[in-house]
Parts: sequence; C-alpha cells; structure tokens
Amino acid sequence: MVGVTITKHEDGASGEYHAHVADADQIGRLTWSERGGVRYAEHTLVPPAIGGQGVAMRLVEAMVADARENGFRIGPVCSYVVTAFKRHPEWADVAA
Repeated sequence: MVGVTITKHEDGASGEYHAHVADADQIGRLTWSERGGVRYAEHTLVPPAIGGQGVAMRLVEAMVADARENGFRIGPVCSYVVTAFKRHPEWADVAA
C-alpha cells in the first residue's frame, strides 16, 4: 500500500477523518456525529481512484485509536464499519 496520512476534522458534535493517499488528488472520508457521548460512524467514502488499497480500513483504525486515546465510544452505523467491528472483536472496548 502507498503512504496514507489520516487527519481529523471536528465541528462541534460532528466530524470526519480524512485519508490522504500519496500521489492522489482525491481523499477517503469517514464521517461521524456525536450523540450522548457516542460517536456514530455514519459513512465511509472512498473514491474508486484510491479504492482497493485498504483506505477504508485505515480510516476505521484511526477512529478506533482516537476513541482509545480520548475516551469515547463508537457506534457503528455505516455497513463497512459494522463489518469491520465484527471482524475485529479486539475493538469491543470502544464499541457502543
């Protein structure tokens, strides 16, 4: 996989993680909104130009790491995130 840099963008009770892929103009995104202390992962969006490189998983991993570091829980809503949590039972500590 080529280099991927993840950045976090927050705006009050919502935000996004952005995946910046080396040598690509497009970015992957994972959007979330917060309600009752839970950040609900709503959409994972990876354009076809950067698809098939593990970008979506890197976005979810970034959210999991952020949850552990900052003490919030994740409510998987997006079908990709739901599946990722099923495949990674070690993430149960941050699942809502």
